Amino acid sequence: MNASKPELIKELQAIPWFQELSGDHFDRLIDIASLVDVEMGEELYREGDRQDYMYIVLTGRIASDINVPGRGRSRIYTSEPMDVVGWSGITPVLRQRTASAIAIMPSRLAAFDAVALRQACEADHDLGYVVMRRLANVVAARLMVTRLQLVDMFSHPAEGSTS
Repeated sequence: MNASKPELIKELQAIPWFQELSGDHFDRLIDIASLVDVEMGEELYREGDRQDYMYIVLTGRIASDINVPGRGRSRIYTSEPMDVVGWSGITPVLRQRTASAIAIMPSRLAAFDAVALRQACEADHDLGYVVMRRLANVVAARLMVTRLQLVDMFSHPAEGSTS
């Protein structure tokens, strides 16, 4: 979607962690951001794809699914408004999708060019610190959810498996 710059600014100003950014940092992020509307059932990306964008869910819900041997496609997380999706695209090493993302209801997302965001963080370490601190919280929360799901999965093995 080609949203107007004032619409993009309004949407990003509503994101709580953007409120701790300086005006200059906010402007840099505006320059690499766009708004994306997706319909229910639309796939943002597939597991294994190269990273291109990091997203923040503004409205709707985005499911993250992975392929699990012997189980097929499994839902590992459902992102709600203000959640980050596709964060691995701006990490220093991992540059491919670790899950698939699909809209489970009509959704609006703020999309950030992953290469440009990595470059902005490298060029300005103050901005990089704020962005990476936020992403560290996202990764920690996802790790906790994944651990709980693994405990549940191993306590209920797939039919036909021997444990």
